[in-house]
Amino acid sequence: MTTLTGTVLLYNASFEPLGRVSFQHAVKMLVRQVAVVHEAHGERMIGPYQWPRALRLVRYVATKWLYSPAGYTRRGVLARERYRCAYCGHRANTIDHLLPRSRGGTWTWLNTVAACGPCNERKGNKTPQEAGMRLRVDPWHPTRAQVAAWS
Repeated sequence: MTTLTGTVLLYNASFEPLGRVSFQHAVKMLVRQVAVVHEAHGERMIGPYQWPRALRLVRYVATKWLYSPAGYTRRGVLARERYRCAYCGHRANTIDHLLPRSRGGTWTWLNTVAACGPCNERKGNKTPQEAGMRLRVDPWHPTRAQVAAWS
């Protein structure tokens, strides 16, 4: 049985992804008629509305703020790398600092990559060059829109 918890995708009127909202917020948006159901969960209904999986705003919302640099998050780094290790390509579940924190490295988009446990342990307290490990990806700083699309 589906519960009243979870999140619902939210699209702008131009069909660009804006992010996610709680299920309760989604229902409130439907009641206020600021959004319509873009994608539903089968034939289930919640009152007069289809059970929403994704909503689309009725009016376009200017989203200049979405194209400014995103704030750093561990989850964002993993999503940026698509949960793949930046060294070997296997499933990533940790964050690795290119310049280790003990040597002045910071928690930033450009200094961190997703890594699997064995590669992160193998690299240890060294830079990738010192450990003889080649990066398969170049770290980059995403925009808020890119992070919202990964959510």
